[in-house]
Amino acid sequence: MRGLSGKPGLKQSLFLACALTASLGLAACSDIDNSFDSLFGGGDETAANAPPDTGTAAETPPPAPAAAPTAGGVPVATITPVTIEPGADTGTAVNKTIQTVRSQVAGLEGKLAANAQRLADLRNGGAAAAGAYQLSKAQITTRLQVGTTKGNPELVAQWNSAQASLDSLSANINALNALGTDIANDSSTAHFALDQIGATFNVSGAVDEDHRQLSLLQDETSQTLVMIDRLLSEVSDAVQRQTSYVANERGSLTVLASAIKDGELYGGTPGITQAAASGGVQLASAGTPLVVIRFDQPNVDYQQILYAALNQALQSRPNAGFEVVAVSPTRGNAASVQIAQTTAARHAQDVMRSMTNMGVPATRLAVGSATDPGAAGSEVRVFVR
Repeated sequence: MRGLSGKPGLKQSLFLACALTASLGLAACSDIDNSFDSLFGGGDETAANAPPDTGTAAETPPPAPAAAPTAGGVPVATITPVTIEPGADTGTAVNKTIQTVRSQVAGLEGKLAANAQRLADLRNGGAAAAGAYQLSKAQITTRLQVGTTKGNPELVAQWNSAQASLDSLSANINALNALGTDIANDSSTAHFALDQIGATFNVSGAVDEDHRQLSLLQDETSQTLVMIDRLLSEVSDAVQRQTSYVANERGSLTVLASAIKDGELYGGTPGITQAAASGGVQLASAGTPLVVIRFDQPNVDYQQILYAALNQALQSRPNAGFEVVAVSPTRGNAASVQIAQTTAARHAQDVMRSMTNMGVPATRLAVGSATDPGAAGSEVRVFVR
């Protein structure tokens, strides 16, 4: 450890203590150099080495750049309207045309800024609606996952809330389409103005100042057209993205509605699927029906495995259709066979109803009937067509 004779080290320590004192809001050690020199001398050396006081404060660091605008927490491109420079009236007929076109382009700039704000507002509204929908959907899924009663009114209310959020997204899409139409009209106007500027260059009776103003206005109009087309592209992307999202989630809501009715979540864990299979449902092998449901006991729980099989089939063939076949045994007298056929037909209708609740369009479903001497009881077989 150095002793008191180590003046530089001690002076550095005193400066550090002074800085700490000032940072804590206490009295600053403004006379630190004088105090140090009075103890150890060297005041002349300190004064000689001290930088001259220029009377100017230290430069303030530049401010941090402003954050990019966001929609739903996601940064979006900034649409900055172009400044349209005014021009002097030269008194020529060409200059009158220039002033008219300049006024049109300036009007487009004002609409460009307003439409950019409309897009930001619609994006924020869409993000809020999607967030509310996902929250309701997550709450429903969680309740179904842990188990609940059939047709639980609390889940029905949450489902209605989720549907209302999707309806808001649909309205948002309609507003985006209207915005896209307005921007497309502005783009047509800007193209017309650009063509008019090009034609005005060939009009006789202009002075050099007129052509200078035309060249400047041509550049400004071209920049405006680029910004309009960029905004139109962003609106188109937003419409496509939200339309696809709403279409997919409509199907999810349909599945959730059926799950709420039954009080259990479809497409569950492998353990649930195995339990359903042991209750009379079997997945058929390749080249045979997609699903075989045997109604050999009351209240056969087939929804889980049926949903999983349909989901897998539609992933492989999104446009696939299905045929639901009611299969009845042929054992017994004529009356017994007739009863078995009626029972199988009723089971087939129940299976078709479950499939439509799971999101399969009715136009993709067909029903049929058959008999099988080897069947022990009523069966429903689902084929992919």
